[in-house]
Formats: sequence, C-alpha cells, structure tokens
Amino acid sequence: MRKLWSTFNLPTKISAAWVMLVLFFVVTGNFLPLTDPTEYDPDAQGVGLFSSGHFLGTDINGYDLLSNVVNGARVSILIALISVGIGGLIGSAIGIGSAYVRGKLDITVNLFFNILLSIPNLVLGLALVAILATSVDPSIPIDPNRRVFIIIFSLTVVIIPILGRIARGATLSWVNREFIVAARSMGMKDRHIIFKHIVPNVLPAIYAVIFLAIGVVIVAEGSLSLLGVGIIDGVSWGAMIGRVAGDFTYAPQSMYVPVIVLALTVIAFNQIGDHLRSQLDSREGKI
Repeated sequence: MRKLWSTFNLPTKISAAWVMLVLFFVVTGNFLPLTDPTEYDPDAQGVGLFSSGHFLGTDINGYDLLSNVVNGARVSILIALISVGIGGLIGSAIGIGSAYVRGKLDITVNLFFNILLSIPNLVLGLALVAILATSVDPSIPIDPNRRVFIIIFSLTVVIIPILGRIARGATLSWVNREFIVAARSMGMKDRHIIFKHIVPNVLPAIYAVIFLAIGVVIVAEGSLSLLGVGIIDGVSWGAMIGRVAGDFTYAPQSMYVPVIVLALTVIAFNQIGDHLRSQLDSREGKI
C-alpha cells in the first residue's frame, strides 16, 4: 500500500484522501453526532452555509444538509460498491473464460458485450428499472427494499459488459504468452492455468477500471433518482438533488451541496482509476 501511495501524484493523493473521507462517513455515519436526516427544523428552513447548528445549511423544508449528505453517501456508495463488485465478478469471469476458451463462445460473448455497450448506460439502466419496477397495480407503491434491489440489479447489468470486456481483452493479451503455452504443453489443467497464471496478470487491468466503473454507477444512480425512478425519499445524493430541484431559487445550497459532493466523488474515483491505468500501461510497456 505504501509503495502504491508513493506512485500517486498530488491530484491522485487529494482524490484518494477525498475517497477515504467519503468511505469514513459511509462506515461511521450512524455513530457521528449529526442531526437526524429525517427530522426537519421549522425554525431553520433554507438557512445558508455555516449556520448555527447546520454547518452546510438546510433545504427549504428545514432538513439538515450535512446529515443528509452523510446519509446519502451510505446509500450511493454502497449501491455503487455492490453493483460494481457483483458486476465485476460476473463480467470478469465471463470475459476471462470466453477469451481463454475462444471459438464460438468467445464470439457470442463478444457480441453480447458489444450489444450492451452500444446502449448508453443511463438508457440501459432506465429501461431495466422501468421494466422491473412496474407494479401490476399502479395504485400500490413498490416496496422500497424491492426498488433498491431492482436498482442494484440494473446497475450490475450495466457494469457486466464494461468490466467483462476489459477482462476479455486483458486475457487475450496474456493467453498466448510463452509461459502459458508451456504450462499447457506440460499438461497443466486449464483451471490451474487460469487461476495461477491468467487471473493474477489480468487483475491489475480490472482494478484500474473498477474505480472508473464506480464513478459510472454513482452518476447513473444519481441520474435515475433525479428522474424519479431511482431511490425515493431523498436518501441518496441523486434523490436529494431531485427532491430540491424546484427550490433552487429559495435555498440554492440545497442543490449545489449534493451536486458538488457527488461531482467531487466521481472525479476522485476517476482520477484514481486513470492513474492506475497509466501505471498499468507503463508496466505492460516494460514486459
């Protein structure tokens, strides 16, 4: 970890510090002495930054923005981590397996990835949520837990081809190396070759893209919530933005606080991903 940190330039170190701060709030948010995000202060509606008792101000209804941002971090980041984690495992397994086996399986998987990647992330996520979250009886609202599950599933589907294609491409670059060919000629089982030689060399490429994928999911979840088909009741950053969209004139901080936090988080993850990618490219250039 210390060796990795030493390779970070200043922007990447700042980005890593911001990500660690956000993750700190995700883990400790319930234990911090903050105002209950579901409680509003009728005497402090729409107050600005650094107000007494409300460090980041409140929205037009009197809800504390700091506590809502911390609460929203838990929802937005956890959804991103779960979606990227599951999607990364599935996509990487499919990509590595198809690239190693080759033949018709690889052609089919590559076509599948290309079809999904041809659809914009937000459009694909919106379509899946719209289909899966449709209630048989429109008068009966969908259970919030089911809605969260649907959003995670939809965003996982978005991530599978992104990381799957990276894993497939990285595997293709390694599968014909001399030591892989030698292992095959010595009779080593395919399972052992994949886990002992292929996966360790493919993982760095996947790690680099994972950070970029997290940024993609955070933006997608925020966009879905902003459009009214994602997380409801303002419990994610995107839902916060959607809830106060009409109150910008009266309480502008209620809009720009979650927007800035979301943007900084996405930029930080992208910066770390770009740096890791550049380190990987320089490493492969020496091989």
